[in-house]
Amino acid sequence: MHSHIFRAALMMFMVTFSSLRAAAEMAAKRFVISDFGAVADAKTINTAAIQQAIDAAAVGGGVVVIPKGTFRSGSIFLKNGVALTLDEGAVLLGSNRIEDYPKRETRIEGHFEPWRLALVNAQHMDRVRIGGKGKIDGNGILFWAAFWQRRKENPRCTNLEVERPRLMFIDRCKDVRVEGLALQDSGFWNLHLYRCDGVVIEGLRITAPTSGSILGPSTDGIDIDSSRNVTVRTCFIAVNDDNIALKGSKGPLADQDMDSPPVENILVENCEFGDGNGVITCGSEATIVRHVRVRHCTVAGRTNLLTLKLRPDTPQHYSDIVIDGIKLSGTGRVFQVAPWTQFFDLKGQPAPSRTVENITIKNISGDYRTLGSLRGNPGDTIRDFTLENITLKLDDEKLALGVVKNVTLKNVVVNGQPYAWPVASQR
Repeated sequence: MHSHIFRAALMMFMVTFSSLRAAAEMAAKRFVISDFGAVADAKTINTAAIQQAIDAAAVGGGVVVIPKGTFRSGSIFLKNGVALTLDEGAVLLGSNRIEDYPKRETRIEGHFEPWRLALVNAQHMDRVRIGGKGKIDGNGILFWAAFWQRRKENPRCTNLEVERPRLMFIDRCKDVRVEGLALQDSGFWNLHLYRCDGVVIEGLRITAPTSGSILGPSTDGIDIDSSRNVTVRTCFIAVNDDNIALKGSKGPLADQDMDSPPVENILVENCEFGDGNGVITCGSEATIVRHVRVRHCTVAGRTNLLTLKLRPDTPQHYSDIVIDGIKLSGTGRVFQVAPWTQFFDLKGQPAPSRTVENITIKNISGDYRTLGSLRGNPGDTIRDFTLENITLKLDDEKLALGVVKNVTLKNVVVNGQPYAWPVASQR
């Protein structure tokens, strides 16, 4: 009896506390950037004015507000106690001059080096709030053009050879919420989380050109880098690279990299995906990825549902990944588990091995191009792979199959027939 009373009292306290906290957030002092000299003409560089508003808000805490209008800016840096809100009709437009983004030691592609920072930066904060009904536009077309020109001159150029700013970089933060915004046309990755814990990304619309005269290279939607306890929900993502990438380090000693702890406890739910390179992608830079759930999503584009890149120069362990309740109407692969040799470099070290285990794909229906590929490098282990309650119409039933241990099929129907697992590789 007393325990019931205690639980009821505790629940009432939590509800009251949450309501009070929400009310306090709504009542927080607003610092409107136009009051600090920012000009909404889409031309003036407003970096200093916006940063001045942030600095003023940091004194006692508050919300920096970007009002309706288009405000061009270079890199801005949030501070503890400061939230950033974009009103409906507001656009934070990235400068197309690379010098407006400081070059500092930063995390990029699994390591640290001097590189350009993002348009919006939050670093070493215990509470991050970024949201609203407005838009953050990376204005990336000139950066894309410079990259494609360099790729034309040198087809083997790396992704980092031409400097391009990310749209948003949240670096070593806890208790993060990014909500409601439209993110578009980033020069590089859209939203990069590094070593964050306790993140909710909700209601974002993230886009970059996937067709037309010029495409957005490396315009990943969300990069979850060495982070844990991350939820992505009710987002729409259609980009010209990975929709959601789970990242860590790379190279033969990656498992000893203390800067790259495991990516773990990731939930993606109730999202929509258009074009991309993978609804979930691991492996361009990734070591340990575990405890990933993707559920109740729709895919209506040219992208893979699950991509696991197996780098022959990197020790990798992908485990406990569940894809559940997906409706497909696109042209990609259901899964693409395969060797990946881009910029391969053993650095004189012995070749490491990789393990993929406990992968479940279930409750999937719709039209797609093909099942895809399930094979590793020599010495890799792929095991405990389950397909369950799947009904698909495929353009191509072939499966590129390597050595896989413990495959389970339950109620898998392809093109109207029960699916028979291939007994030999189809490469």
